[in-house]
Amino acid sequence: MGLGDFMLFPQLNNSRLLIKLDGIWDFALGNEEFDESLCLSPIENAEKVYVPASYNEQKADERFYNHYGWAYYQTAFSLPDISEKRLVLRFGAVTHACRVYLNGKQIAAHIGGFLPFETKILQSDLKAVNLLAVAVDNRINTSTLPVGNDIKRAMFGSGLPDFESVHKTEIKPKNYPNFDFFNYSGIHRSVWFYTTPIEHIKDITITTDINGKNASVSVNAALSHGGAADVEILDRYGKTVATGNTDAPLNISDVHLWQPGAAYLYTAKITYKNDCYCQKFGVRSVEVKGSKFLINGKPFYFKGFGKHEDSDFYGRGINQAQNVKDLSLMKWLGANSFRTSHYPYSEEMLNLCDEEGIVVIAETPAVGLNKNSYGKVFETHKKVLCDMIDRDKNHPSIVMWSLANEPDTEDENAHDYFMPLYDLAHERDPQNRPVTTVVCNNNYTADRTAPAMDVICANRYYGWYIFGGDLDAAQQAMTAEMEYFKQFGKPFMITEYGADAISGLHQSVPTMFSEEYQKEYLKCINSVLDKYDFVVGEHVWNFADFQTIQGTMRADGNKKGVFTRDRKPKLAAHYLRERWNK
Repeated sequence: MGLGDFMLFPQLNNSRLLIKLDGIWDFALGNEEFDESLCLSPIENAEKVYVPASYNEQKADERFYNHYGWAYYQTAFSLPDISEKRLVLRFGAVTHACRVYLNGKQIAAHIGGFLPFETKILQSDLKAVNLLAVAVDNRINTSTLPVGNDIKRAMFGSGLPDFESVHKTEIKPKNYPNFDFFNYSGIHRSVWFYTTPIEHIKDITITTDINGKNASVSVNAALSHGGAADVEILDRYGKTVATGNTDAPLNISDVHLWQPGAAYLYTAKITYKNDCYCQKFGVRSVEVKGSKFLINGKPFYFKGFGKHEDSDFYGRGINQAQNVKDLSLMKWLGANSFRTSHYPYSEEMLNLCDEEGIVVIAETPAVGLNKNSYGKVFETHKKVLCDMIDRDKNHPSIVMWSLANEPDTEDENAHDYFMPLYDLAHERDPQNRPVTTVVCNNNYTADRTAPAMDVICANRYYGWYIFGGDLDAAQQAMTAEMEYFKQFGKPFMITEYGADAISGLHQSVPTMFSEEYQKEYLKCINSVLDKYDFVVGEHVWNFADFQTIQGTMRADGNKKGVFTRDRKPKLAAHYLRERWNK
């Protein structure tokens, strides 16, 4: 893989200035038609919202919660004299598409709601006081990632009469997700201005090779004006352990490995001309060997969850206090991992996982894929996969890439769709991590994709969506499925299994939606998993209750969390704590 020109995470140091624009911004809701006038001059009678956060739950107003179409943000700012510097504007994530204006001039546009984008700012574009405007489009459909439904299919399913002519009802336009989480919208991660010298470091890629007690470290850098950069490797205490440059590997003697639950991070200090960037990294190996998943040559068993970036008021907006709390609760449970279901999470969260020794499966926002979308989203899927790997390639916490969640892999086109993406992920990743696709076909014997992946990852809900309330049947069905997948000789991981539980609902006889049933359900499925040595992990769905679209299956969101949305433990959490801490 060649070095890309992807952006580094913003950093404040002696050569780089960093200014964050987070705070209260002016705001206005729009409609389906883009209104450029709301980007050219200050919004009259503007609302106030906080950035970064979803706008949906910031107001006690149904218009915000169920908004469909464009919305408009504005903020005014001034900058110190930076005439001798290169100036860049960076957005951590804006969901789902946006156009950016500075002082009435469009300077950027982006599609995709979960990865960063940036644009260079010219001195000639700046004034003493500047107006930054961001127009955000939250609409989803069969050609977006994540995938949306058309209104007719969402309301009535396929093959039913036209509801306008038969039911005499006109439904106002709104989003109908083909995924089971709320379509939160807005500027979800921080907005930064940062500077670099004109001659600067554009990208850094670090790979390591362990040889006994030593490690070879290759630090490759994309440099604006070519040449090589000096490299200094520092240990966790800031002591220099190796020096060299980007032309040749460096050697670390008596290396400390990055271990799950026992993180050790080194820092590569790269100096180029007048620019400097410090990139943290870990020395560790990841490998699939037979039916085992190995980290540092030792079998690893995933204990943890699928989760969501989801919280009160913030919606999908970055919430660092909650990130700290979530990882603390995982450690309290004895969990060691999670999947970024169902989109790339913030870089801040991944940095925290690097520091805390939490193992991560990183997933693209390709959720809801079916035969109606395969032909429409492939190029977008390729781009978001490459962008995710380019952004996250240096994180030691990430040990596997997930191409998608629950696509229709029974479809005759599924294998030909996913295998080029599988190959692309291996080619793109300088660490060549394992690659998977998380499947959930009821007829698993017809799945055309899962057996071709490095790790077979499946979501399964026997005892809930299938055989609901019948744990004896659930145990039989889960056993039959494990017997089927055993034949492939590959690691198997259950990436979702769970049951809704209403917090505080208790029953002497475990019945669906009670805390007792959720606990017994998990015990039932685990009793099957424990019998098979090719099983390499269990990720419960979900870490915490989360918000979804309104519907008859959801009472104030999805209640499969073992914690409530405000992080209070249910009975199942105490069961998992006992199991995972053994």
